[in-house]
Amino acid sequence: MVRLTLPRVALALIGVLLLTYAFAVAPATVAGRRQEAPSNQVAQAGPEAVTQAATSEPPRPAPPVFPPAGKAFIGVMTDKGPYDFTAVDTFTAAARRQPQVMLFSVGWADSPFDRTLFDRISDRGMLPMLGWEPWDQRVDEAARKRKLANREIDKIRSNQPRYRLSRIARGDFDDHLLSWAAGIRSLGYPVAIRFAHEMNGDWYPWCGAANGNRPGDYVKAWRHVHDVFRDAGVTNVVWVWSANVRWSDSTPALAPLYPGDDYVDWIGMTGYYGSGAFSQYYSFDAIFKRTVTEIRAFSHKPLVVTETGAAEVSGRKADWIRQAFRTLPGYPDIIGLIWFEVDKERDWRIVSTPAAAAAFAEGVADPRYDVTWSPEAVPRTR
Repeated sequence: MVRLTLPRVALALIGVLLLTYAFAVAPATVAGRRQEAPSNQVAQAGPEAVTQAATSEPPRPAPPVFPPAGKAFIGVMTDKGPYDFTAVDTFTAAARRQPQVMLFSVGWADSPFDRTLFDRISDRGMLPMLGWEPWDQRVDEAARKRKLANREIDKIRSNQPRYRLSRIARGDFDDHLLSWAAGIRSLGYPVAIRFAHEMNGDWYPWCGAANGNRPGDYVKAWRHVHDVFRDAGVTNVVWVWSANVRWSDSTPALAPLYPGDDYVDWIGMTGYYGSGAFSQYYSFDAIFKRTVTEIRAFSHKPLVVTETGAAEVSGRKADWIRQAFRTLPGYPDIIGLIWFEVDKERDWRIVSTPAAAAAFAEGVADPRYDVTWSPEAVPRTR
């Protein structure tokens, strides 16, 4: 039997106190210190962490939108395109305004991707817009050299069974599409593609009413081309669906030819004053309003006048240009206008007369067209 003496009782009490500290007080103290650690993290992490925190870059600003809200761009299309900028320079001098978009066309026959065409345009501060045309353009060139009537040329060039829409939709041209998809993806800046324009006419092999094409084929072909690019990881394309303006009920309705908002970013329109149904004087409203109204029944995507020009009919070319620019602010959904600066069938160029050049310069002097494009800009799609 152990006898309890005063020294032994004292030792026992000390032992109990030590055990209490070890199992209760010490863990709580450590836990408290761990909770405080994050507030002192930079101070205790050493000088390298302090330097890194002090020199970290601020968040980058959002990229600019092209064109900004309330603004519209001016574009140009010339005969030589990015192969020769002489006509662009002449247009710019006459307009006293740098165009921000340049449209040029490339056919599918013997036309491999060429990066320099896009870089030449981009380096001049313009968004490249590719008019991508599934046909052999040499057929058209040969017919024009024979100086045939316009409608005769239309019949010849529209009859190209190799480029029938059903063949595009079933993948017969996928190797060609993929090579262009890879090239455009490699550019690293936005590119607009106006694929198979004026599909509601009968003068191209991709038109719904030509070349043995059937109802629905155009939409299938468009979606197939779009999907090939999407599946190839191409994210820098602005898809431009561009119809010819409707001048009567005899022309095809547009809704059945529209691929859908998931496949389109901008909706384009082609309309000229001075030829065909508009040989007499027709205002900008008379040429475009009907088509704008029809489009708005099935889509609210931004609108672009992808081709327009005026001929010297009854000496009113300058009048038409001036009136058009007075009318355009009444169409806030039209975010751009591309002028066809070419002498073809008619002389559509603004440089054709000093009066036409002066009227155009007066119109684009409006701050509404004071727009800058850069490769970092994000195209407006709403």
